[in-house]
Amino acid sequence: MSSPLRLGIAGLGTVGVGTVRIVQNQAELLKARTGREIAISAVSARSRDLDRGIRIADYDWADDPASMAIRDDVDVFVELMGGADGVARRATEAAIAAGKHVVTANKALLAVHGQALGEAAERSGVSIRYEAAVAGGIPCIKALSEGLAGNEITRVMGVMNGTCNYILTRMQSASLDYQTVFAECEQLGYLEADPSLDVGGIDAGHKLAILVALAFGTKVDFDAVHIEGIERISIEDIEQAADMGFRIKLLGVAQRTGHGIEARMSPCLVPAESPLGQLEGASNMIVLEGDSVGQVVLQGAGAGEGPTASAIIGDICDLARGSARPVFGMPAGELAVARRTDGAAPAAYYLRMQLVDRPGALAKIAAVLGDAGISINRMRQYRHKEATAPVLIVTHEAQQEALDTAIANMDGTGVLASAPVAIRIEKV
Repeated sequence: MSSPLRLGIAGLGTVGVGTVRIVQNQAELLKARTGREIAISAVSARSRDLDRGIRIADYDWADDPASMAIRDDVDVFVELMGGADGVARRATEAAIAAGKHVVTANKALLAVHGQALGEAAERSGVSIRYEAAVAGGIPCIKALSEGLAGNEITRVMGVMNGTCNYILTRMQSASLDYQTVFAECEQLGYLEADPSLDVGGIDAGHKLAILVALAFGTKVDFDAVHIEGIERISIEDIEQAADMGFRIKLLGVAQRTGHGIEARMSPCLVPAESPLGQLEGASNMIVLEGDSVGQVVLQGAGAGEGPTASAIIGDICDLARGSARPVFGMPAGELAVARRTDGAAPAAYYLRMQLVDRPGALAKIAAVLGDAGISINRMRQYRHKEATAPVLIVTHEAQQEALDTAIANMDGTGVLASAPVAIRIEKV
């Protein structure tokens, strides 16, 4: 009979409580599937006295997560505290140094310090598992590192923040502006304590940085991810994009270009009939493309107690079975330094602008685009608003640098009533 796999769990928030609940409620199932009992030795959290709806009296309580991480009766340190630094980093480093495996949902820690932690784990002969750090209950880490290991990955993209997807789909379905839906999310408790982590694209950017390392065999480099949030998206953009057959999503995209690896988290238009276009509410979707497999689409809950705890338990079960793999799919010392690219691959763009209502205004804008080498695919003019005319333009594929030049030169035409809005259209 194999000895139990003993856990030390740091963090008893939503995900920590869900993890303890599964261990307690599914003990026999976990044992049958792994051949080992999975037991909790100790837990740690900010407050001992909260009623969390689970039984923790059977476990030792640790005031210091780092001390718990190195205990002799802990085989796996489960880090569910969050944050790139502070106690989460200190405790994780202590666990690795003490020869303990680590399971975490902490995308910020891995995006910022993943390379150093991976190298330390290899020196100690332990594993770091982090399925729950990206897209909650969707097994995209396992898909990339195991199921698609025989593929050269050509592109990774997806909706990786459920709160942003909820905001954008709620704006469209209810014809509400951004600030109104943002206030709703605050009241419902959907936003992080620092809302910019969600709506500013930072949370999703952490996740994309991890996927880039796995997909392309490069060192994790969060600073190389271009990040733009959804704060500037208006209800006019939502409605007019829909009128032209598109939906707006906060989309993470990573792909190789002739200049290096492009990684960006930004609002994009996608075809309304595509899987990403049809994604509603707080769901996440990850799209993986490989040379042999083609396109694989994974959809599910990207957050919440059950889905995220499910991913944590999946990693624990792998460790119970003795499964081991390098942190980012290949030995940390063999990961390449990602060559950054400031430019983006050519794409079509959606342009929205208000033009002064005078003869020749639209011709001047078309001439500026033409001078920059950008051709127009579709154009639509809406009902005049007082002395201005709302205009939408969808371009053919163009370089981002050319578009930036054209937008800068539009200022000199004298026909703009407001600054143009440009949003990339992503092929799906």
